[in-house]
Amino acid sequence: YNNLLSVIHTSLNDLLKALKGLVVMSDTLETMSLSVFNNSVPDLWANKAYPSLKPLGSWVADLLQRLDFINQWNESGIPAVFWISGFFFPQAFITGALQNYARQTQISIDTIGFDYAVIPVTQEIKEKPPTGCYIRGLYVEGARWCHDSHVLTESRPKELFTDMPTIQLIPVADRVQPADGIYICPVYKTLTRAGTLSTTGHSTNFVMPIEIPSDKTQEHWIKRGVALICALDY
Repeated sequence: YNNLLSVIHTSLNDLLKALKGLVVMSDTLETMSLSVFNNSVPDLWANKAYPSLKPLGSWVADLLQRLDFINQWNESGIPAVFWISGFFFPQAFITGALQNYARQTQISIDTIGFDYAVIPVTQEIKEKPPTGCYIRGLYVEGARWCHDSHVLTESRPKELFTDMPTIQLIPVADRVQPADGIYICPVYKTLTRAGTLSTTGHSTNFVMPIEIPSDKTQEHWIKRGVALICALDY
């Protein structure tokens, strides 16, 4: 985020100077001014930023929320619930959660996987769990979470996205995946659901799979294209 903020501050100061006639209006600054006028994120900023499909106004508001999340973490200590959408690189956070558990238990990280628990909305979370972590900020596309039956269910008419409740990631050694009763739901940063492999070996869009309780088969939800999204396009 520091690199992104530095680029934003520098480019905006240069654009103000160019508009006042103090410096030459370069092609880069002119392109940036047109993007700001059209309410789209300038390429100069997008190249240094996280994946996002939001227009400029929503993008700036989202950036401020992300910075506030990081600042509260810095000032008040580790939060009880992590806003996974607020991380610049969520995959690093997921790997860090596994590494913490591996160090605590002296178990090889290669043998550790996550178990998942969806927390009821009526349950108030004030403290960190004994192991693992709580995450929030995900949206369900193609389905919705039923708070009564505590399973994935069909979307309501004309409802594209719904909020997913807080999920607990529980590290478990030598975990065996359940054969049924779950949907292995992919988590993406944006609605495009497409990315490229970065130099770290991670996708620039796909984050991780999460097992969500379901009373229907995997194929049922795959045909509906159900996925969890970190950030919407508005």
